[in-house]
Amino acid sequence: MSSQIAVYEEKMKKTLAALESDYATIRVGRANPRVLDKITVDYYGTPTPLNQVGNITVPEARLIEIKPWESSLLKAIEKAINMSDLGINPSNDGKVIRLVFPELTEERRKDLTKDVKKKGEDSKVAIRNIRRDAVDTFKKQEKKSEISEDDLDDLLDEIQKLTDKYIAEIDKKIEGKSKDILSV
Repeated sequence: MSSQIAVYEEKMKKTLAALESDYATIRVGRANPRVLDKITVDYYGTPTPLNQVGNITVPEARLIEIKPWESSLLKAIEKAINMSDLGINPSNDGKVIRLVFPELTEERRKDLTKDVKKKGEDSKVAIRNIRRDAVDTFKKQEKKSEISEDDLDDLLDEIQKLTDKYIAEIDKKIEGKSKDILSV
C-alpha cells in the first residue's frame, strides 16, 4: 500500500526542496553567497556557474568577495552580475570583485515578502496537484478492480495526510523566510 503513496511523497519532497532552493537565493540584507547560485559566467564560450570560476567568500556581514581563478574572467563576472536581477553594482579592483549589500528599504522588504508568499503559494498548488494526480490514479485502480473500496479509502486518507503535512511545512518556510526578511 505505502509503495503507491511513496511515489507521490517523493514528488512532494522535491516540491519542498525546490522552494527551499528558491528561498536561498532571495536576498535578506545579509551577504549570502547562495544569491549568486543562478548567475552564470561566459567561460570560454560555456555558461558556467559563478562558484566554478572563482573563490566566493563573505568577509563581512554585508560583503561578498569573488576572486576568480583567472584574472581574465573579472570583466565577464562583472558583466554577469550586472545583467542579473541581483540589483547590486560590483566593484572591481583588478584582482577581486566586491559586492556590497546595502540595507534593504522597508518597501523592498515588503516586496520580497510578497515574492516569498507567492513562491510558497505556487508550491502549495504543486502539492495539491500531486494529490489530485494520486487521487485520480487510485480511483482508476479501484474502477479496474485492482484495489478494493477499503484500500481506496485508506489511500485517499493517506494522501490527504501527506498533503496536509507538506502544506504545513510550506507555511512554516513562508513564515520563517518572511520573518528573516522583515527582521534584519
